[in-house]
Amino acid sequence: MNHEDFVLLTPEHFPAFPYDPPYSIQNDLMKHVYSSIEKKHVTVVESPTGTGKTLSLLCSSLSWLTDERERARKGLISQQASGSNEPAWVSAQAVQIRHKELEARDSEYEERLAKARKMEARLRALARARVTKRQRISARTVQGPEGDDEDMFLPDAEVEDREDNISPAVRALMAKVQGVTKQPWCESQEPACTKVYYASRTHSQLTQILPELRKLKFRHVSYGVSGPSPQESRRESSVTTPSTNPKKHTMEADDNEQDSEANRRQWRMVSLGSRKQLCINEDVRLKSADLDERCRKLLDVASPKDIEELAVAGQNAQTCPYYGSRRAIPQAELITLPYNLLLQKTAREALGIDLSNQVVVIDEAHNLIPTLLSLSSVRVTSHVLSTSLRQVAVYYQKFRTRLSAVHSLHLKRLIGYLDAMRKVMEDWRTSKSKAELHSAEGRSEVFSIPDFMQRLGRKVEGINLLEVEAYLKHSKIARKISGYADMAASKEAQGSVPKNQSSVRATPPLHAVEAFMVGLAGAREDGRVIFSIMGDGTQPEEIEVKYQLLNPSITFRDVVDTARSVILAGGTMSPMSDVIAQLFPSVLSERISTFSCGHVVPRSHVQTLCLTKGPAGSNLEFNYAQQTNRPLITELGQLISNLCNVIPGGMVVFFPSYSSLNFAQKTWNTAQLLDKVGLKKKVFFEPQDSSTVELILRKHLTLTTSQSVDRSDKRTGAILFAVVGAKVSEGLNFSDDLARAVVVVGLPFANKNSPELQERMRYANELEAKLGLKIAASELYENMCMNAVNQSIGRAIRHRMDWASLILIDRRYSSSGIQGKLPSWIRSDLIHCETFGQAVKHLGEFYREKKQRVFPVG
Repeated sequence: MNHEDFVLLTPEHFPAFPYDPPYSIQNDLMKHVYSSIEKKHVTVVESPTGTGKTLSLLCSSLSWLTDERERARKGLISQQASGSNEPAWVSAQAVQIRHKELEARDSEYEERLAKARKMEARLRALARARVTKRQRISARTVQGPEGDDEDMFLPDAEVEDREDNISPAVRALMAKVQGVTKQPWCESQEPACTKVYYASRTHSQLTQILPELRKLKFRHVSYGVSGPSPQESRRESSVTTPSTNPKKHTMEADDNEQDSEANRRQWRMVSLGSRKQLCINEDVRLKSADLDERCRKLLDVASPKDIEELAVAGQNAQTCPYYGSRRAIPQAELITLPYNLLLQKTAREALGIDLSNQVVVIDEAHNLIPTLLSLSSVRVTSHVLSTSLRQVAVYYQKFRTRLSAVHSLHLKRLIGYLDAMRKVMEDWRTSKSKAELHSAEGRSEVFSIPDFMQRLGRKVEGINLLEVEAYLKHSKIARKISGYADMAASKEAQGSVPKNQSSVRATPPLHAVEAFMVGLAGAREDGRVIFSIMGDGTQPEEIEVKYQLLNPSITFRDVVDTARSVILAGGTMSPMSDVIAQLFPSVLSERISTFSCGHVVPRSHVQTLCLTKGPAGSNLEFNYAQQTNRPLITELGQLISNLCNVIPGGMVVFFPSYSSLNFAQKTWNTAQLLDKVGLKKKVFFEPQDSSTVELILRKHLTLTTSQSVDRSDKRTGAILFAVVGAKVSEGLNFSDDLARAVVVVGLPFANKNSPELQERMRYANELEAKLGLKIAASELYENMCMNAVNQSIGRAIRHRMDWASLILIDRRYSSSGIQGKLPSWIRSDLIHCETFGQAVKHLGEFYREKKQRVFPVG
């Protein structure tokens, strides 16, 4: 009997949730996620920011994981009983023995973890008591091994072994013999287990998971003879009922963190990151031969850690957290990682991630489609291509007498491919007339994959790109070629061996070409090659060739088909039909489910207005042509100035693009409207340089909060002008007085002249005609716009007691098609204002009512 023959019933309550009782939408969300995992569904979840989405996702998925572990144990014991033809008393004895074996294994592993936690605590104490000195690296370590410098750049012999004459049967026998000599599992083979992979877009977003995890009240489960089962432990935890007062939630969570370690479950969690995030060497970040061996102390994931804490633990233990986190994957129960490590097959293979029958949770999934397309798109410039060709040719000429037949064959193929690609780029540039070069359309051209391969010529067209790509991947020869080129260039420039070869760690140009080849060898019908001439005339023009994937489901299919369940969660996932159509076209409808909930805030705390007329009665429609209409932009400035008279606290105003915002700023400066606005609120503009955004946000925060206390200043807060899709619109928190109103000017439709967008729209129409999928070009274009609008709107209303107005300035928002793509909690109460006077009246009533009532700040 398979252990999954025991069906897990969806619980009505989740005792591990830290706040009792949870909001009804939180409980509904947890039940949906638990049921989806059990039924092996792919589900799309929309839960507005401020509803405790992360906490609900963790509680429900880990509750299922707890029950799944108990189900697996029951399945193993049942197999022992049902698979025997012995008398009943013999079977019972066998079951008891098997039960004790499982208990002994789990107890032994728990003891190892307990020892690791004690060691970790001692290391932390020692780290606090001492001054950490910077590790010194000798010149020999930095420069590499002594002797003939050129030998270190020769290919590894390991690749040749892959193509020798050993048969698969002999290889299997060799592996079996090698397996006999392995050490016991407790020393070298870590117990693999079902796990939850929790992914988000950035490391900063992932750091928010650990504090939420620590709030959960999972009881420690001991599998000793007298220990309770997980279900019993969960029932016991439901007896303790914390206060339902929302103000005490934070205090109770802090108290829970101080519970005895013996009574609280320590989840085995590991955070995966790149070398950049996890390397702890302060002098150099070079890979040395014994780093993997020095990671043994991190094999036991003693307690949950995020990226920052993992790096600190590595410093305390003087081991590498990068390799330690990779080695900890098999026995981890919860793994957090950024999008790129989960979505890219090469990254999963490098980390040893096997998603078979695992649970995948992708948070902030509104970014998933553009992320998938971006990860699969590769740009190669003529400079990168020529550099790659020169480096490979020089390398081959230098080492050709010392290369094996396998290496020589693949390098010759690679040189031929790069040379053919260079000629195609030069021929395309030569074919362009002067008139074409002065038009936007003439500076770019799109080719299908077969057309591009045909242009490369018959000799190259017959090369198996998958074989070449596999060779580059397994041999890692790109770094050796780039390293040798850097060393040769340094010798030529200095006349001696370079003192520092840190440049070897720069990304080799051949890697871009390798990624380009992977794209060409993949889904040919779903990809395009785009030739473009880069440059604005002030610098030498350069040709760029870009591989563009048009179908995001191609990259995502491996994850969906392999994992047990995939949960896409976000604050604004509308329209969900677009997400399903683009990501799951081949998934059976029976396996797909959705969940969308309202906000935790009362409906009276949110006011949504659609403005169609300005103060002077002009029609408000900010399409591309009208974004440079000076009279209309001047009236918009007067409109915003009037809003400042009514709206207390802070405001955030989103424009469709930086160009439209910059034009408005210049127009208002000329009309002295910004001075007028500045008398009422401090004015800030989102800079295009993302590095200075944090400074602007801090100033906005300081001034807005100080105005809440200091009434001597007549200005009421601050106003921040930002851009849809830029940094301010993504994941930033404008709660309470930081944003008592969020204003969206116009609809941020993408540039239709972009060759990439044109191909996506053409591809969408082809799919609709061929397969009947509802992702026509017009629908795709509109959905891209509304996804960005919904994300911007979500910057306000961040907790249950928050309140704000959402103001949409464009008459196109009054159309049923656009309104249907707004989140349900906004769409249901949207007020259409025929005149600007009506809008001011509604705003005045809303803010007067809020002023009369005192709301606690979240």
